[in-house]
Amino acid sequence: MKAEQVSESLGGLEAATQLVDIVRSAHDATETPVLPGSVEPSCAVWPVFVGLPPWLQQELRSDHAGEFGAVMIYRGILAISRDKSAREFAERHLVTEQKHLQLMEAIIPRGHRTRLLPIWRVLGWLTGAIPAFFGRQAIFATIEAVETFVDHHYEQQIVRLDPQGEFGPLRQTLVDCQADEVSHRDEAARLAPPARNLLIRLWCSVVGTGSVAAVVAAKRI
Repeated sequence: MKAEQVSESLGGLEAATQLVDIVRSAHDATETPVLPGSVEPSCAVWPVFVGLPPWLQQELRSDHAGEFGAVMIYRGILAISRDKSAREFAERHLVTEQKHLQLMEAIIPRGHRTRLLPIWRVLGWLTGAIPAFFGRQAIFATIEAVETFVDHHYEQQIVRLDPQGEFGPLRQTLVDCQADEVSHRDEAARLAPPARNLLIRLWCSVVGTGSVAAVVAAKRI
């Protein structure tokens, strides 16, 4: 689905709900995993999900929800922004987030994913679309805020897994995803304004709080 097609169908935020069905169709068409780098969806690498410790099942469910939300954030940016640098940024990182999402779909069976994905479609898209109305600096500040949270979220999981243990390959996958997210954060931080107005600071605070709430909900529902 091309961003230009999406933007033509939207008149603004009031049309966001119209995007849900379009995005759902696009997402459902990507269920077959296409994984980044040398990672392969083999049974030798991924342990059976239902056999994982409950805490790890919850964390991976939240990871899947987060990567799904990240894809929607970048799609929201591309639907609204016409700034060349912002669009190039979003297009590049959307590719990475799509690979992360496909990877999580290879690890987590459909029936074990959070049931809140329809909500994440809309909220993720709005998280990208709203700052896009205010320009590239708001976009970069938003991505920095999101990726700062994601970095910490992955780190909390990684430190609990033994690199030489049963879940060593899974741990390395999380490390690799984290490294991509840190790269996104650092690039956004370089592009975002060092001095931010009150509105951007408040928005980034909302984004951070919302990210925390989304992880808690994805683990439980």
